[in-house]
Amino acid sequence: MLKLGSLKKYFIRKSFRKLLLEKELIRVVSQNEINTVGIIVAEDIFSLIDLQREVEKGLNLQNAKIYSFRTYSRKNAFSDKHFSEKYFGWNGQVTQPGFKVFIEKPFDLLIGYFGKNNLYLENAVLHSKAKFKVGISKVNQELYDIEIATSPKNIKEFLSELKRYLKILKKMKN
Repeated sequence: MLKLGSLKKYFIRKSFRKLLLEKELIRVVSQNEINTVGIIVAEDIFSLIDLQREVEKGLNLQNAKIYSFRTYSRKNAFSDKHFSEKYFGWNGQVTQPGFKVFIEKPFDLLIGYFGKNNLYLENAVLHSKAKFKVGISKVNQELYDIEIATSPKNIKEFLSELKRYLKILKKMKN
């Protein structure tokens, strides 16, 4: 017998696949220069690296916004920098108002900074209204406009490569 959480995950995964196919058909890559940045990160990385500061410093930007995924527990039920599986409805849509504002913001760049498949992190990236999405390779290439082949622990290499590609694409000034 399926547990309620497993059943919900099944329906979220099903709607995720459908939306992924739909978005692939209508995907348009923005030509805008990068001014606003959103970051979606796994909790294990968030607790090790001040990713927001590193991104702002590495890309010479200010006011990057960040949310990290961590498994739900009563003590960390709601936070302004974290989200959990409880933030998603049965169809995969974001239900928590604060996180929904983040997801619906049309960032010039969204960084999906996680190195393993995670339905909730991937779903957040997929639902994001960001104009240009970048992530770590070998997670889910269908989510991103650019993937960078590196380990999540190597933030400096990731940002160096990202900056190089953004300059080539004229999304960032020298």
